Amino acid sequence: MLDDFFIRALLAGTGLALTTGPLGCFVVWRRMAYFGDTMAHSALLGVALSLLLDFNLMISVFVVAAVVSLLLLLLQKRGSLSTDALLGILSHATLAIGLVMVSFMTWVRIDLVGFLFGDILAVSEADVDLVWGGGILVLFAIVYLWRPLLASTVNPELAEAEGLQPERARLWFMLLMALVIAIAMKIVGILLITSLLIIPAATARRFSSSPEVMAILASLLGILAVVGGLFGSLHFDTPSGPSIVVAALGLFMLSLLPWGRRSAHLTIDGRAGGASR
Repeated sequence: MLDDFFIRALLAGTGLALTTGPLGCFVVWRRMAYFGDTMAHSALLGVALSLLLDFNLMISVFVVAAVVSLLLLLLQKRGSLSTDALLGILSHATLAIGLVMVSFMTWVRIDLVGFLFGDILAVSEADVDLVWGGGILVLFAIVYLWRPLLASTVNPELAEAEGLQPERARLWFMLLMALVIAIAMKIVGILLITSLLIIPAATARRFSSSPEVMAILASLLGILAVVGGLFGSLHFDTPSGPSIVVAALGLFMLSLLPWGRRSAHLTIDGRAGGASR
């Protein structure tokens, strides 16, 4: 019989995977993996500010990630540097500032390893409620924003012409990313959040013929990775967060095998293309 802490870990991981699946698809489609890393790294600055100001941890992480997103949008409009250069600056700057702030707070004992890699086995019932509550909110937002998000991913100019306001959709997407990172930080940690966003979505892409199918399949693959990683962690006595990512990587490697005679690859416009024998 499984212990209560393990059941809570399964519930929290499942709720997180359901959320990161469709959101990760947009990260893959928009080629924004580095943006995900930047948002995740900024979480440590949120942790430092939370400890310094004695403020709610999740809200602090969300606010910092949201501010970084807005700062990126403002700097992009100036056009002085490329997006990847701006992301590199913001990513390493926020991470370094957070570490320096933590080092100055000698009166606080902080488990950096826990924040960096998470501890899903330590989640409480309140954490599970938070994951599912926040996850349902994010999923409803994605459903509501699905058409403008998808249209702006395919062709921003056409989306603008159709009145879908791609810039506003992009801003909402960044805020949803900030919320998911704030929720997921305690479960899989700062350094592993992006992996859970990208790997299941990249795996699902090889078996999907439409964006909707890919989003659903990414969530299911994420859940499978969570379950496999947690049971693997229990059996081999390995860290739970990294074990989940390793399980997701294993599923991705399996997807590279030649399944059947033909395989459809989802293109950026949502159609099945590049079918190969």
